[in-house]
Amino acid sequence: MALRLSSRHVCSALRAPRISCLSVRHASAASAAPKHSSLPQNVKDSIARESSLATPDPPESSKTAGLVNQQLPYMVPTYVRPPPMFERGDGCYMWDLENRKYLDFTAGIAVNALGHCDEGVAQVMAEQARQLMHTSNLYHNPHTGLLSKQLVQLTHATGGFSTATRSFICNSGSEANEAAIKFARKVGKSTSRGKPKYEFVSFKNSFHGRTMGSLSATPNPKYQTPFAPMVPGFKYGTFNHVDAIHNLVTERTCGVIVEPIQGEGGVNVATPEFLLALRQRCTEVGAVLIFDEIQCGLGRTGTFWAHAAYPKDCHPDIVTTAKALGNGFPIGATIVNDFVCDHIQTGDHGTTFGGNPLGSRVASYILSRLSSPEILDSIPSKERAFRHHFSALQARFPGHVTEVRGKGLILGLQLDDPPSSIITAARERGLLVISCGTNTLRFVPPLVITEAEIAEGMAILGDAMESVWGREEDVQGTAGQQEMQ
Repeated sequence: MALRLSSRHVCSALRAPRISCLSVRHASAASAAPKHSSLPQNVKDSIARESSLATPDPPESSKTAGLVNQQLPYMVPTYVRPPPMFERGDGCYMWDLENRKYLDFTAGIAVNALGHCDEGVAQVMAEQARQLMHTSNLYHNPHTGLLSKQLVQLTHATGGFSTATRSFICNSGSEANEAAIKFARKVGKSTSRGKPKYEFVSFKNSFHGRTMGSLSATPNPKYQTPFAPMVPGFKYGTFNHVDAIHNLVTERTCGVIVEPIQGEGGVNVATPEFLLALRQRCTEVGAVLIFDEIQCGLGRTGTFWAHAAYPKDCHPDIVTTAKALGNGFPIGATIVNDFVCDHIQTGDHGTTFGGNPLGSRVASYILSRLSSPEILDSIPSKERAFRHHFSALQARFPGHVTEVRGKGLILGLQLDDPPSSIITAARERGLLVISCGTNTLRFVPPLVITEAEIAEGMAILGDAMESVWGREEDVQGTAGQQEMQ
């Protein structure tokens, strides 16, 4: 007990406010003890804290801060980024401008499924870049059609929706969903016989993109309010509420879009009953059912498509994908069946860059890797490894870690408090992790991560939690003692 209390007091000291002064930090490392002892206590605490951290955030006097401050005035302020600036990566690791190493549990928000700077991806990209990069869709090229065929055939071969017939290649997840929304609206117009059939259904806690159509399908006031009014005709239901589907999806509904696993919304997994009820109701009213697998698809759950693990009776009419499809190269795709495609005519939709030879060839190579047994068969054991460490954290911090959600390598750890301090503490110890939903830590590492790397990262996360929650318990304990006195 004494040892545990002592470690908490050390962690409390390490969480003291940091002085962003590089000269003080560097001088302290070389200073003799007498000079060091003359420093104010808060500076001493800051020095002790930084010397104990593997990757403390760069101070204002650093090379990183100087470069960031030079560039920010020229950038539209759409993102709030932490202080480090990353300049290279390899596998599951990245290095910042100060040459400090980080284990990456984010994979660029589930993008770098094959890890950073995969040699095979780099080789294919370099070869095609020397051959032909872009022609526009005014002309054929060998790779767009090959990728389209590959997506359809792999969907069939891996247990995805068997009615898939064609693909539309674009540049991002938002574009893939935008195409799906337009396609569903076109089906509604073509089949409505003069009656209104344009309404769209999506679900609370979903995320489908930032363009106006996909944003209209993302019922989050934080994203929608600044750009209201949204595209008309969108209705929002509650995820996994089966009883509400009948009244939510009506004869006026042209399309329903849903994530089999909500990523941004908190790693919420759809129940088979929910997806089956959606499929049945869409069939009844002639609506297009769209599965957004931009984050949860392409092997992340241990099956090529997340919906392949569900009963075939609930499979969709459209699947959208992006993220891992390019492993960092911008590309997306909308896969459709004949029920949808029969109503799409030349000129109904298009893209300048989508399906360019470079992106299409790279994606074809990536698909061959992500659909391989080497990748897919390894996911269950990696999920078990994560869950083993999550259970240990729940036992270690029972008042703070409340629930584990997800499947494969899209996992969520529910906390009882906002996770920002945990994310910062982990980053400053060499681990990158992100949040989602409400107080949820999200784990979407590269699919090539090893169990040793999982153990390494979870050990860092445990230390980060101890540094934050241990300090909080110390503060609470001190306050309690003062009240007793």
